[in-house]
Amino acid sequence: MREYTSPPLVTIADDATLTDAVFRNAAAHPDSTLIQHKIDDEFVGMTVREFHDHVVATARGFIARGVRPGDRVGLASRTRFEWTIVDYAAWLAGAVCVPIYETSSPGQIEWILRDAGVEVLVVENDELAERVAQIRDGVPALREVLVIEHGALAGLAVDGAGIAPERLTAARASVNADSLATIIYTSGTTGQPKGCEITHRALLFTAEAAIATLPELFAPGASTLLFLPLAHVFARMLQVGVVQGAFTLAYTPDSRTLLPDLAKVRPTFLLSVPRVFEKVHAGARHKAHAEGRGWIFDAAENTAVAYSRALDGGGPGLLLRLRHRLFAALVYGKLQAALGGRARYAVSGGAPLGERLGHFFRGIGFTVLEGYGLTETSAPAAANRPGNVRMGTVGQPFPGVTIAIADDGEILIRGPLLFRGYRNNELATKEALDAEGFLHTGDLGDLDADGFLRITGRKKELLVTAGGKNIAPAPLEHIIQSHPLVSQAMLIGDRRPFVAALVTLDPEAFDRWRSSAGKPAGATVADLIDDAGLRTEIQNAIDAANATVSHAESIKKFAILPQDFTVETGELTPSLKVRRSLVLDRFSQAVEDIYATPR
Repeated sequence: MREYTSPPLVTIADDATLTDAVFRNAAAHPDSTLIQHKIDDEFVGMTVREFHDHVVATARGFIARGVRPGDRVGLASRTRFEWTIVDYAAWLAGAVCVPIYETSSPGQIEWILRDAGVEVLVVENDELAERVAQIRDGVPALREVLVIEHGALAGLAVDGAGIAPERLTAARASVNADSLATIIYTSGTTGQPKGCEITHRALLFTAEAAIATLPELFAPGASTLLFLPLAHVFARMLQVGVVQGAFTLAYTPDSRTLLPDLAKVRPTFLLSVPRVFEKVHAGARHKAHAEGRGWIFDAAENTAVAYSRALDGGGPGLLLRLRHRLFAALVYGKLQAALGGRARYAVSGGAPLGERLGHFFRGIGFTVLEGYGLTETSAPAAANRPGNVRMGTVGQPFPGVTIAIADDGEILIRGPLLFRGYRNNELATKEALDAEGFLHTGDLGDLDADGFLRITGRKKELLVTAGGKNIAPAPLEHIIQSHPLVSQAMLIGDRRPFVAALVTLDPEAFDRWRSSAGKPAGATVADLIDDAGLRTEIQNAIDAANATVSHAESIKKFAILPQDFTVETGELTPSLKVRRSLVLDRFSQAVEDIYATPR
């Protein structure tokens, strides 16, 4: 077994809790802006002191409503500042916060509420409250549902006004670093989600390790715009990191307003998933080609990639530096402006970014730092760092974290950031956590001599063809998805004679292609599935993937599906992972058609 670790940079005291920062920051710099939130489409600030007051008032309200230390408080909402206040207020009251994706179905909500034993639930709006009402009889422990848009926080503040300060102090004192802070339910591609029990220590360690390891991001005056769902551990860790360091956090719940919101907030760094960067690149490329400046963009892209690659070698030569300077004025500055203008770094996780795209963004002066983690590791366990990036990897383990590669290639993780187990599921916990304290991630990877981790696939998602060839689908899928037209690609071929792919199209990119290709304005993907030009585009993406593997591993056929995968229709989990078994069932006819005729 190969492993890599380095000494920790942070230590979490046994009596530390997540709410300590609320009081520490209010005393140290009460007038600093901690939160920016929208009112009438404009961002307004909330100071550290105001945040403290909101959290204390809400926590007192929870106590007045009967919330005791150890009770579970559920929270279902889009990303908004009230989310953070409820989260910290629950912790201050000694409770455990249980986030629920706002896209969850009534059945999913019922499972989480019942499994976690949620007593009080805070929801964003009437629509979510109605979903809860449909399953209320199935969760007898649930006492109360509070609606944010009906003034839930103001109501809690009124109710808690009479709570003696000593009761809040006692609730706060009932919690320590090893107390349960949250139960985050993994969105699971199969079966019911499992509740990951995460302590105050785990979240504090991950956030403090990120701050210590990435000082270029978490510097004095740092700010970011959060648009990922706070029900996901990735965004939750960032929230904790911002509060710990008293940086500035802006919120936007709607990705459709992301670009104008970036222009208003002008964050110093971003947290995102690769799809956002893929769309920024594809959109800019299409716009340039549509305006007749495609050759300029393509030359600028090639120059940016070459420049970034040269940074990993002996450095760019004179001619490359001159070309880079030219395109910085013509192209790169506009792309940076689209991302707010001030940000030079982003942290990306959840899926691979792809080496070329990573080189492109670093080449334009915006470095995307890929990281790796799971809900069970309280978000990132490893990350690339400014000045120490290896494209195609997810970086080195955070100091104090050990990453090992088992003999079968599985990635194992050990450290203070690990969850303590799955809620009400002792068997799954024993399968995940071994006697040596390692988490068995289910992911496959390689570690180089310097500890840089490369993800190669999922242990359970390996395809074994009828000829006995083992194939990890993720690397090929990602290459296909890097094509501007493609939204999702899912390889199939388990116990089949060859590998094939199911492909969905990005709706916006399809509309642009349809217009540029002269197709009827009302034509849908279903109408054009067999269009020769469209299939040639997708075949180009397939060919790019096949160029990276042997003939036996290559994709022999593909099918374009008539609709994209979405969270709402169930093919994607809330964290945007493909539910493979559901896709295979829902599009079984397309699969059978692929294998019905010889390749």
